[in-house]
Amino acid sequence: MRFARPVGLLLSAAAVVLWAYGVTVLQPLTEPIGPWSERLPGNNAYWARDLRFMAIMAVALGLVLAGRGHLRWSRSAVLLGGCWVAADVAIDRVDPIGVRATVLLAVGGCAVLGALAAVLLWRERATPPAQGGEAPSAAERGAPPAAERRTLTGAACVAGVLTLVAAGIESPTDREPELNQGALATAALLVVLAVGAALAAAPARTRARVGLAAGLAVAALVGVGLVRAVAPGTRLLPETALGAVLLTGVTLLAWDWPGGRPIWRHHALAALAALLGPVAFLLATAILMMILLPIGATFTELAGNSPINAADSDLLVSLCGLLSGLAMALLLARPAVTDRR
Repeated sequence: MRFARPVGLLLSAAAVVLWAYGVTVLQPLTEPIGPWSERLPGNNAYWARDLRFMAIMAVALGLVLAGRGHLRWSRSAVLLGGCWVAADVAIDRVDPIGVRATVLLAVGGCAVLGALAAVLLWRERATPPAQGGEAPSAAERGAPPAAERRTLTGAACVAGVLTLVAAGIESPTDREPELNQGALATAALLVVLAVGAALAAAPARTRARVGLAAGLAVAALVGVGLVRAVAPGTRLLPETALGAVLLTGVTLLAWDWPGGRPIWRHHALAALAALLGPVAFLLATAILMMILLPIGATFTELAGNSPINAADSDLLVSLCGLLSGLAMALLLARPAVTDRR
């Protein structure tokens, strides 16, 4: 798909800007004023960190889309995401703030992204078409190879589950206007990534699929707005409905349509998995992290921020979303009929 490369890079760049805004504008809002024990933060206090981490994940997902699921691009995207998280923690310790810091981080991040994309493009063009069937022209002529279609569908599933996390994210007070703005922007970006990756995974970009992609994007964006409009603590049902619509739509876009029509019984099973799976995986990973792997507290300590008080838990919901998205990818990233059989 010719649209995948420019769209993927553009969305990655937008995610870089969101990340920079989160570091310099949103993060200072979440840090407590004093170190006294009675002022220690509570549950969801570091919501800005989760929005930043999801923006970093969006950078990586945009690179996967730009590479059309190619293994070299996907590996580089994962490596870049890991290094970016480490850099984020180091930058958080410095506590940058202000417009100048925002611009510097955004420009620097886009420069890193552009440099990596340039290297990957150069290596892609330097690879002869006959070596391993990795020529970009194969994807341009028609359906991407099976492995790349699975990668793109998996990326769409990850973006879809992260959309639910971003749309439903809360804070201890839920009174910050910046929380709604950041959550809406991050969730909207992830919606576009999910729909774009699913359409790129399709065997052919037909008019029906393009129309379905446009309708799905609009429905999901409206759903994100409805989730944010619901009072905190009562968002489970609209989040579940949003996940069901978005992930079922991903399968309709990405999976094969033998004879020009979807296999409806397959999509009915996918809809059931999309309805129950994300919430179940999110709850399971959250419980495991709270009991066995307090990774959120580790990131808080590394960033030099105040620990969460003992009565609450320091949960990294962005990581829960990533792991749950990968679990949903194992269930739904089967775009070919032979994969599902």
